[in-house]
Amino acid sequence: MRLLREYLKSRSWAVLLLGACTGVFAWVLSLYRLQAEAAAYGGLLCLILLLICGTIDFIQWRRRTLDLEGIAGQAALLLSLLPEPKDAMEAAYRELILELDQDRRAAVSALDARNRETLDYYTMWVHQIKTPIAAMGLILQDDETERGLALRPELFRVERYVELVLSYLRMGGGASDYIIRQVNVDSVLRQAVRKYAPLFIRGKVALDLEETGLKALSDEKWLQLVIEQALSNAVKYAPGGHVKVWSEGERLFIQDDGVGIAAEDLPRIFDRGFTGCNGRLDKRATGIGLYLCREICGRLGHTITVESEQGKGTRVTIGLARPCLEVE
Repeated sequence: MRLLREYLKSRSWAVLLLGACTGVFAWVLSLYRLQAEAAAYGGLLCLILLLICGTIDFIQWRRRTLDLEGIAGQAALLLSLLPEPKDAMEAAYRELILELDQDRRAAVSALDARNRETLDYYTMWVHQIKTPIAAMGLILQDDETERGLALRPELFRVERYVELVLSYLRMGGGASDYIIRQVNVDSVLRQAVRKYAPLFIRGKVALDLEETGLKALSDEKWLQLVIEQALSNAVKYAPGGHVKVWSEGERLFIQDDGVGIAAEDLPRIFDRGFTGCNGRLDKRATGIGLYLCREICGRLGHTITVESEQGKGTRVTIGLARPCLEVE
């Protein structure tokens, strides 16, 4: 029914022309005072011929329309499947589509090349910046002065931001260096806590870490990045407070009693680049950390949710359950 309406709409000019011609013939026949039976018989023959031609034209039009809709529904337009043009106008449209497709392919190719160059440059930059960071770490390692002790956590934050940039580039570049295997979650937690111990100490943040006994089918490196980001946020926004880590079933909880997140910001905290009210207070916030966590958890088959109340703290829940996989 939809195609029939569209067909009649596309042929509306022919219908109007036919109506006008019918009126003219009826007026001429009335002037010559011909018998009504003769006029009706001629009109009936014309109507039958019109129905036959219209039906054939509608079938052909419907077939071509369905073919075009089938091509448009594919992920990529296959120009070779376009029906052959019936007239000069359709041929001109076909040539225009071919030219536009060539321009599109050239633009996509240029954009891909530029993205590859950008990715290669920043990947090289990240690896090169690690050398001076490591050198500064060695210099500060033996510096027990007040200034040295103050610089260590700042250098750690720089190193952390560099790691986030590298992880972001890997995610955006479509890297698939995932090694899915049974992971001891307690071991990952201990590594993350050991790594962030200086920030816990300097921020005077108390940590309550419970043994979870969890074994998750995951990638250890990427899972640790998610846990580290949750711990980093907890330390950053709960100075002098308390952080608790525990599990229930196959869910891991990381909770702090810090400043919390505004209710209007909660729906957007996983958006790339979104920093919210807390980000305006901390000018160094990038809005990349939680976005990466969501992307990583999605690729690993995990879930991550955040519950928070401003002024009362935040709880991050990481669901480690994975759907059953069938081995062929």
